[in-house]
Amino acid sequence: MSRAYLDHASSSPLRPAALEAMLPYLTGAGADPGRVHSDGRATRVALEDAREAVAGLLGARPREVVFTATGTEAVNTAVYGAVARADPGVRPHVVTTAVEHSAVLESCGRADADVTVVGVDGRARVAVTDVLAALRPDTALVNVQLANHEVGTVQTALAALAGETRARGVLLHVDACAAAGHVPVDFGALGADLCSVTAHKFGGPKGAAALLVRRGVRLPPFVVGGAQERARRAGIEDVPALVGFGAAAAELSADDRLAREASVARAQTDRLVRAACAVEGVTQLGDPDDRLPHLVCLAVEGVEAEPVLLGLDQRGVAVHSGSSCSSEALEPSPVLAAMGVDAERSLRPSVGWSTTDDDVTMFVEAFPEVIGKLRALRA
Repeated sequence: MSRAYLDHASSSPLRPAALEAMLPYLTGAGADPGRVHSDGRATRVALEDAREAVAGLLGARPREVVFTATGTEAVNTAVYGAVARADPGVRPHVVTTAVEHSAVLESCGRADADVTVVGVDGRARVAVTDVLAALRPDTALVNVQLANHEVGTVQTALAALAGETRARGVLLHVDACAAAGHVPVDFGALGADLCSVTAHKFGGPKGAAALLVRRGVRLPPFVVGGAQERARRAGIEDVPALVGFGAAAAELSADDRLAREASVARAQTDRLVRAACAVEGVTQLGDPDDRLPHLVCLAVEGVEAEPVLLGLDQRGVAVHSGSSCSSEALEPSPVLAAMGVDAERSLRPSVGWSTTDDDVTMFVEAFPEVIGKLRALRA
């Protein structure tokens, strides 16, 4: 049976260009890029080429790109570093929003800091005025995501917020893991001090990510024990993964590829929404206009998420529920709860670079049947 993979927002398949770039470093060229011999220097060139490609995609300077293993590590580095650099003897204050990814919320919760969580409206939008009202003289960091990982809402006022936080001497960290590779991300224009991104959400390899650190901002390293990444992140670099990250970034930067893929993704998810919302009791969550092009979140009245996922899977369609940040269990979503909607009955189909119209057709045909049968059983 053919299958339709519609869970790109969790992880997207590896792009062929990324795999091709990685292969030499998986099969032969495995030198430590920190060594001065010829093999090491050749690996260093490949690593720095990848850094330039990532910087080019994200509107950053190469020296602002600090490679990490995951987006979660990048987030933790931002939170830990901002708290650790605060004035000694003063317990710092951190501001975040109720719809951030669990990596942000949990790292803030474990930091040695006071934390203020700012609410959102019914479409997962945060108001700049609410964030600014939460600032205190001891605020060290503000976290606001670029786009939501469950409902896709894009926070369109980040540049205005960045101007205010910069004027007050407060670091702004933007989690762009869900957005990078799907919408334009310009670190320079955004005005943020820190920005987390990851490769596997847009066709790069797992195990490759980055924290963008604005020039002039100094953070103590989160991972210690070596001088890699200009002493900003210890440990030998995963050269194959990072080279693949660079290749995926370079592909998206060339020939308007990012815009073309976004246009196709928007058309595909618009079709998904139209078909799904034609079923009684199904509505779209999040902002229908200012959203990521590749994912949508659907509220499904009267049916819990897990049987819908299993029913679609039996028909060859892989999707995720918008009701969890965890890959281990389906739990009520703090994002949906913060929006004031049902946190246990939602579905998050998402497309990507390899999605075909036939994949979308499989969902369009299977979804009404699955919902109808589950509701009949419930009745």
